[in-house]
Amino acid sequence: MNESETPLLTVRELRVVIGGRHILHGVDLDVAAAGVTALLGRNGAGKTTTVRGILGLVPRTGSVLLDGEQTIRLATHTLVRRGIGYAPEDRGVFAGLTVAENLRLAERRGAGEPAYGLVHELFPELRQRARQPAGTLSGGQQQMVAIGRTLLNGNRLIIADEPTKGLAPKVVTEVAQVLERAAQAVPVLLVEQNLAMVRRLAEHCVVLADGRTSYRGPAAQLLADADAMRRLLGVGRHGAAPAGAVRTEEGGV
Repeated sequence: MNESETPLLTVRELRVVIGGRHILHGVDLDVAAAGVTALLGRNGAGKTTTVRGILGLVPRTGSVLLDGEQTIRLATHTLVRRGIGYAPEDRGVFAGLTVAENLRLAERRGAGEPAYGLVHELFPELRQRARQPAGTLSGGQQQMVAIGRTLLNGNRLIIADEPTKGLAPKVVTEVAQVLERAAQAVPVLLVEQNLAMVRRLAEHCVVLADGRTSYRGPAAQLLADADAMRRLLGVGRHGAAPAGAVRTEEGGV
């Protein structure tokens, strides 16, 4: 992100203490006002807690600016109304409901006319499968539902939490396409372990280690630095990824 570019989301000195245990020790991150910003880190680095801190789901201190507005003291439901959409790790799709019913549940009272035109323009498959039970969709199609719900209410930011976790390589490729389409409309903060996804989608990235920010800058610069990749993410020069490390390019896309 160039210094002249104003981030959509600016997080500074984000600290989280849960049950007396310090989880985040002052995380700094910026989410660009367009495209995809990736949040990376080994298992246990604090990625999910950072997202929960941004969303107000855990007690936090520090500064979280959304388009210049301080949100650190706002409740989660207020943040949602301010325009943050969240696609959880498990997608949160109701298997027994149809695609249309899943989308309808996401309509937010007072948010204006739901943006079904945008959702169906980006994901025409959702219109075609409107009456199909969501539980019969592929993983990639379910991710369309999850992301589509975040686009219905005019959100300014989408947070996608590990959308490829546990998915087969073919489905990972589908999810990458879903996020590419979504990022054409709304900036995305992508929490991810699959470096192939990051290489394909992200212009900017933030790396966490032990609850602190260890890298903040261009994704391409990090991905091209073998020493930094090994030190920060546990990825070896030849793609070896030990337990707890970020996944390498072997996962589809």
